[in-house]
Amino acid sequence: MPSPENAADAGLFDAVVNLCKRRGFVFPSAEIYGGIRSTYDYGPLGALLLRNVRDAWWRSMVQQRDDVLPIDAAILTNPKVWEASGHLATFTDPLVDCRSCKERSRADHLEQKDGRPICPHCGSTDLTEARPFNLMFKTFVGPVEDDAAVAYLRPETAQGMFVNFSNVLTSMRRRPPFGIAQIGRSFRNEITPGNFVFRTREFEQMELEFFVPPADSQRWHRYWCDERLAWYQRWGIPSDQLRLRPHDQEELSHYSAGTSDVEFRFPWGWGELEGIANRTDYDLKAHAAASGERLEYFDQATGERYVPHVIEPAAGATRTMMAFLLSAYHEDEVGGEPRTVLRLHPRLAPYQVAVLPLSKKETLAPLARQVAATLRSQLMCDFDDTQSIGRRYRRQDEIGTPYCVTVDFDSLDDNAVTVRDRDTTAQERLPIDALPGELARRLAAS
Repeated sequence: MPSPENAADAGLFDAVVNLCKRRGFVFPSAEIYGGIRSTYDYGPLGALLLRNVRDAWWRSMVQQRDDVLPIDAAILTNPKVWEASGHLATFTDPLVDCRSCKERSRADHLEQKDGRPICPHCGSTDLTEARPFNLMFKTFVGPVEDDAAVAYLRPETAQGMFVNFSNVLTSMRRRPPFGIAQIGRSFRNEITPGNFVFRTREFEQMELEFFVPPADSQRWHRYWCDERLAWYQRWGIPSDQLRLRPHDQEELSHYSAGTSDVEFRFPWGWGELEGIANRTDYDLKAHAAASGERLEYFDQATGERYVPHVIEPAAGATRTMMAFLLSAYHEDEVGGEPRTVLRLHPRLAPYQVAVLPLSKKETLAPLARQVAATLRSQLMCDFDDTQSIGRRYRRQDEIGTPYCVTVDFDSLDDNAVTVRDRDTTAQERLPIDALPGELARRLAAS
């Protein structure tokens, strides 16, 4: 794993990883059996946060637009798809073996010593020559494991959208420019996974294929670069922790006429959150040639027939979640006491509100439960009646809950509660009847 740039960055990384395990965001998968390298399970809070990240992307890319349509393509598909797309031939990383410690590494990620690559595990320079290693997971469909039954877990969600281009175009009566979007799992047999959930073999993508007339591809590429960078800022990542980095010419993929990455300043340096690529007409033409089907658009008004170019904003959901956690993590003082607080965007937080009865006494429980039940009809709501109210506030601050609602003994008489703000710690007394509307107003304004 690359070293963080300084001690402060290392401390931040360790603090967030520790919080993720301790508070139920991320667990090592199958931990009771010793786990499996770089595979993670998302706990109760991680599942909620990850869902909110997906929902925020979905609202922006699908729900709030009239030019993007959703799809949910299969993980297993005809292996001819991967032959036509070039994945069988070119989806490789350079692999080297260390003759000293027998560990394997990705050759293009190795540091050099006296002009020779060194093993990151033992420091030896006695490495094999690099050889191509295909990153796709191979499996078999059906009961017989032979060449005719070979299939692959998809390494990206994009190809499912390309092969469905004509189906969507015809069934939904669309014309370019329009997009097809999906969120789904992908699988890559990474040689050197690492950096917690940043690089794993099983991950989730949020991907759009936006089909445009060829003459408009550069304009739409610039549009989506600006739009996607702004999206991360709108959801709470400071602009100084983000950058848009155009790829150098020698760095471009074989299908790309131009690619820019939205990068986040992780503790170990800048890392990609999302790539926005101008894939030209490469994919549609490749699948048309391999399948014998026409994958093009015919404009009846002009008589023009063309293969659209494709602009692809492709984001990693789990990487994005990690970036939100890192940028939201803060340590400060309240009343002279230290606290940890996740300043997540209120609509990304696992819980938007927590109901905290001041006491566990039975006189307060019915009203507190009633308030929680009312709020759950529209918000994710936690309920916590253990330990002191101060400790419970700190717990909710640490998991990012933007609002705490305290039900106290006065609530039995005045039918009001105290609402505490996570970031300012300011408290306000509100009638219970007004609570759902006021919380909805605050969240809508955030």
